[in-house]
Amino acid sequence: MNRALRRATDAVTLDAAEAEVLLHARGADLDRLCAAASRVRDAGLEAAGRPGVITYSRKVFIPLTRLCRDRCHYCTFATVPGRLPAPYLSPDEVLDIARAGAAAGCKEALFTLGDRPEERWPAARAWLDAHGYDDTLSYVRAMAIRVLEETGLLPHLNPGVLSWTDLQRLKPVAPSMGMMLETTATRLWSEPGGPHYGSPDKEPAVRLRVLEDAGRSNVPFTTGILIGIGETPAERIDALREIRRISRAYGGIQEVIVQNFRAKPDTAMRDAPDAGPAELAATIAVARLLLGPGVRIQAPPNLVGEEFALVLRAGIDDWGGVSPVTGDHVNPERPWPVIEELAAHTAAAGFTLRERLTVHPEHLRRGEPWLDPRLAPHVAALADPATGLAAEGALPRGLPWQEPETALVATGRTDLFAAIDTDGRTTDRRADFDSVYGDWSAVAQAVPEAARASGRAGEARPVPSVGARPERLRPEFAAALRAAQADPAGLASASALTLLGAAPGAEIEALAGLADDLRAEAAGDEVTYVVTRNINFTNVCYTGCRFCAFAQRRTDADAYTLSLEQIGVRAEEAWGVGASEVCLQGGIHPDLPGSAYFDIAAEIKRRTPDMHVHAFSPMEVVNGATRMDLSVREWLQAARAAGVDSLPGTAAELLDDEVRWVLTKGKLPAAQWIEVVTTAHSLGIPTTATMMYGHVDTPRHWVDHIKLIGRLQEETGGFTEFVLLPFVHTNSPVYLAGIARSGPTALENRAVHALARILLHGRIRNIQTSWVKLARDSVLDVLRGGVNDIGGTLMEETISRMAGSEQGSCKSVSDLEALAHDAGRPARMRTTTYGTVGAEREAVARAHDGVRRPSRPSLTLLDS
Repeated sequence: MNRALRRATDAVTLDAAEAEVLLHARGADLDRLCAAASRVRDAGLEAAGRPGVITYSRKVFIPLTRLCRDRCHYCTFATVPGRLPAPYLSPDEVLDIARAGAAAGCKEALFTLGDRPEERWPAARAWLDAHGYDDTLSYVRAMAIRVLEETGLLPHLNPGVLSWTDLQRLKPVAPSMGMMLETTATRLWSEPGGPHYGSPDKEPAVRLRVLEDAGRSNVPFTTGILIGIGETPAERIDALREIRRISRAYGGIQEVIVQNFRAKPDTAMRDAPDAGPAELAATIAVARLLLGPGVRIQAPPNLVGEEFALVLRAGIDDWGGVSPVTGDHVNPERPWPVIEELAAHTAAAGFTLRERLTVHPEHLRRGEPWLDPRLAPHVAALADPATGLAAEGALPRGLPWQEPETALVATGRTDLFAAIDTDGRTTDRRADFDSVYGDWSAVAQAVPEAARASGRAGEARPVPSVGARPERLRPEFAAALRAAQADPAGLASASALTLLGAAPGAEIEALAGLADDLRAEAAGDEVTYVVTRNINFTNVCYTGCRFCAFAQRRTDADAYTLSLEQIGVRAEEAWGVGASEVCLQGGIHPDLPGSAYFDIAAEIKRRTPDMHVHAFSPMEVVNGATRMDLSVREWLQAARAAGVDSLPGTAAELLDDEVRWVLTKGKLPAAQWIEVVTTAHSLGIPTTATMMYGHVDTPRHWVDHIKLIGRLQEETGGFTEFVLLPFVHTNSPVYLAGIARSGPTALENRAVHALARILLHGRIRNIQTSWVKLARDSVLDVLRGGVNDIGGTLMEETISRMAGSEQGSCKSVSDLEALAHDAGRPARMRTTTYGTVGAEREAVARAHDGVRRPSRPSLTLLDS
C-alpha cells in the first residue's frame, strides 16, 4: 500500500496491480489517496480554464419506455407490459415532461429506456407498428427532434446498446449519448446467478464495442462503472483501464460515472450489501488517477448519502444530471438533492457549482466533427461561448431542426481537379492532423502483430532465399500451383499464401502464366476500358480515414465543394467528349443532407439522360440512409429512382475489422459494407468490389478479403468487376505518422493481381487494375498476369493525386489502347457493365480521344 500511495503521490503511472491495491485504502491511507486524486483533478480543471468549478446539468428525465429485453437482477426500472398504461410514453407525454423542464430552466432532456423491447415484448412491437415506427430507435429519434423543435431542450440519449449504424442515425438529433459499461467481468453475464445473466445487452464485449463505435463516430459519450455488483477489485480495475484505452484511442468519452450499487426491494439482489462510502471514494480516487486530469468524473449526488465532501475529495469534478422536475426513475427511492443544497455542499468543500450542458465544454468547443451542424443553433442558444458551460440566464426555446436549405454551394478550391496536376496541394496534411484521426500511439498499438513484425521499413517482404531469380520452383510452390490449376476458386488459403510469396523469376512467371491462362478462358484477349469522368463533388470530411489524403476540414486551404450546377456542367462536358459514364464520390460533408445524393443523380440525368450514373460508395449510402432515417434498402430504391444506375464498391479497403480500425477511425464496419452491396444486388443494382492493400496488412488479409468477395458473388452475382488498389503512401496520414509501409512492392502487385484472377475464377469475370496507382511497367506486368480491364479515362482524378500518385489524373482513349497494344492484346471500349458501346458514343469518344479540352474557361472555373 505504501509503495502504491507513494507512486500515486508522485504522479507516476500506476499499473493494474498497484491500482488494485489502492482500492483497499481506508482511514489515513484513503486520505493520502484522495489528496493525490484531488491534485490530478485540480490540474485538469486548471487546464480546462475553470479552476475550482464543479459542474452539473439541469435536466428532466424522460422514461420513454420501461420495457426491456434484458433481465438485470438489480433493476427496478424495467417492468412488464401489464404494469404500464402503454408500452411507450406518447408524444404528448414526452412533450409535457420536456415543457415542464424548460419552464423550470432545465436544458437537458435525458431519454432513458430499456434495450430494444420490441424484440422481447409483442406489446412493444404492436405499439410501434400502430404508430408507424420501424423500431424503438426510430421513435427515440422522432421524439428527440420534437423536443428540440418545441422546447429547445438538448436531448441526451441513453437507449442502451447501439450499433455503428444506430449511432449515425441518432447523432444528428442529440449532442451527446451515453451507456454505462458497468463492468468487464464476463462471468457476471455468462454464469447462472450473475447479475447480468440472461441479458444479451450486458455482455462486456458488446458494450466495449459501443464505446469504441461512439468514439469512431465522434459522438460525445458518457459511460461509467457500477461498483458492488459482484465484481472483484481486479475486475473493477480492468473496467477502468478499458475505459481509459478507448478514451485515449478516440477521444469520445466525455464523462465517466462511478456509481455505487444500492440494493432495491423486489429484486434478485435485494439482500446484496451496498457499496459503502469509503469503497466508493477509493474507487473514485483510483479512477481519477488512472483516467487522468482530462476526463470528467461524476458521482450521482442522490446516491452518495451525506458524503458530498468525501466524494469531492476523492476527485470528482461533476455531479451529473440533477432534475428540479422529475425523479430518478432508475433509483426512485433516492430523490435528487435540491440544486441550491447541492451548491451549498459544493461550496462548503471549497468549490463553485456551475451549470453545464449535456455535451461537456471540451467537446462543445471542438465543434466539428463532435457537434452535428443541425444541432449547432440549439446548442449555441444555451452555451456560453467563452467557457462552453451553460450561459447564465439562458432559457431554452424551440428551434427548427432541419437540413441545410442549400445543400450544395460552390466553396473553396473548386479548380483542384485541374490544379492538382499543375500547382499540387497546398500542404501535405490537413490542419487537424493531430486530432481528427484519434491518438496515433493507440493506432500504432492496434496494428496487427504480423504486420507490425514486418516493420515500417519492411517495404519488401521476405523472399525465399533460393537465389535472386530462381529458375526452378520450390516444391511447396509447385504443389500450390498444381492445386490452383486443378481448382482455382477452391484453392485453400495456405496454398494461396504460398503463391503470394512467389519469388522473382520462375515462380512469379509461373503464377502470372496460370492467371493469364484463366483470364483468356474467362474474358478472352480483349483489354477493356470505359470512357468516364470522375466527379469528386466535395473533399470536406471528418470521418477520420487514416489512409486518406483527400479529406479536408472545411477551413483548410485545399477544401472544396462543388455546386449542383458545377456537377451538372461537368457531366455535360463528359458527354460531349464521348463519355458513357460518370463516377461520383465525395467526402462525408457534415452539412450534406441524405437527399443531396438524389439531387446530384437527378441533375446529371436531367442534363445527360443517357449517361450511366455510377455513384456513391457504401459509406455514402449509409450516410444518406442514416441522415434520412431510412433503411439501406429504402435509400437505395430512392437513389435508383433519382438516377443512380450502379454503385462503386469502394470504401471496402480490407474487409477485416482488425485492419479496418487501424486504417480508419470512423468509416463503416465491414458488416455494413457487405449489407450495402448485397442489398444493392438484391435490388438489381450492380456494384464493383475493391481491395486496397499494402499498408498495415499482411498477405493473409488479402487472401481472406478476396475469398470473401468470391463468396458474396456466389450468393448475389452482383459484382461487375474486382478492382485492386495498391496503397499510395506519400501524403497518407497513416504513413506520415510512421505507421504504414510505403505501399506494396512490384512483386507483390504482380502476385496479388494474379491470385485475384485465380481465386475469383468462375465467379467474377473482370479483374481490373488501377493505372492511377501503378507505374506503366507494372500495369503491363499485371495485364500479362490475369488482368483484363484497365478502368477508365477518368478525365479528372483527385483522390489518388492528393495522396501523392505520380501517374496523372486522366488518360485518353489512345493512351489506354496503347497500353493494351504494348501488352500484346486488342483493346475494346466498354460500358459500365461491360456491354458494347453504341456506335455514336464510340465515334464521339474517338473524335475527342475521350479527353475534355475546353476552348474557353469552363463554368467550373468561372464559378470558383
